[in-house]
Amino acid sequence: MCHGSGGISAQAPAAVPGLTPPAYVRPHEGNGEAPSAARDASDGGRKRNLDYPPAPEPLAVPVPDNHTHMDFRDGLVSVDVSDALDAANAVGVSGVVQVGCDVESSRFAVEAAASDPRVLAAVAIHPNDAPRYAARGGLEEALEEIDRLAAHPRVRAVGETGLDYFRTGPEGAGTQELSFRRHIEIARTRGKALQIHDRDAHADIVRILESEQLPEHVVFHCFSGDAELARICNRNGWHMSFSGTVTFKNSQDLREALAVADPDLVLVETDAPFLTPHPYRGRPNASYLIPYTVRAMAEFLEEDLDTLCARIGATTRRVYGEFQPS
Repeated sequence: MCHGSGGISAQAPAAVPGLTPPAYVRPHEGNGEAPSAARDASDGGRKRNLDYPPAPEPLAVPVPDNHTHMDFRDGLVSVDVSDALDAANAVGVSGVVQVGCDVESSRFAVEAAASDPRVLAAVAIHPNDAPRYAARGGLEEALEEIDRLAAHPRVRAVGETGLDYFRTGPEGAGTQELSFRRHIEIARTRGKALQIHDRDAHADIVRILESEQLPEHVVFHCFSGDAELARICNRNGWHMSFSGTVTFKNSQDLREALAVADPDLVLVETDAPFLTPHPYRGRPNASYLIPYTVRAMAEFLEEDLDTLCARIGATTRRVYGEFQPS
């Protein structure tokens, strides 16, 4: 595998074709049906409210959002990256991990992280995109580019990668597994955390992880398992990142998983602009809405909010390192 030329310089980031950072202005235009494509005003035949929800009460103890997609547009207005971070900071969200799903969005993540010290980057080919790259003979080249981008010092994770059996059928499973294993290798050799996308694939995700030499930190992004998967994560020291889905009324399995999760393995995220927490489910999501999710977690766990926030912040820094340059 080619390890590239060392990535983009932190002092003088290379230009990315077609991107003028910071930009939070365009829908995902990647490879067909994107894993997290921009949505329109319809949702299963129902009209959606595309206005961003009101800002929550600020957190007294800041927490980071460890998974967001600021380049995916879902609302009625275009928002600058700096403005998005300012809005998040105003309510106690101290920083974000901007996550790539293909080569284009991974380049965006690196540029955003190089442009604003409140942003760290994760880079990857999403499991739903891996078969599309392979179909046109471009998967190997794409993986080499992800490896090159992963060398950048502001890239702290390889992800989101993993398996998705909801959108990609059995015919793509082999390519997804090949890509997942390659991403694990990149994360390990580059010394980065691994951010996992796991949809309807718990058993195979665990099988692959248990068969590979892993990086120090493994994160189940948007944790979607039950208490049993949480116990498996506890035994292996794998982190579980809870999103707005944990606040949904029909997500009792997630709350049961949160209840048994090792508290030192728990993280929080938005997966913005998707998975907006209750009571604004279905509207556009953004990092400034993290407090709604954290408060719901604290209430369910019957834990002091400030204590929970302090622990999540410490865990996030342990996994990804410090946001601000020393």
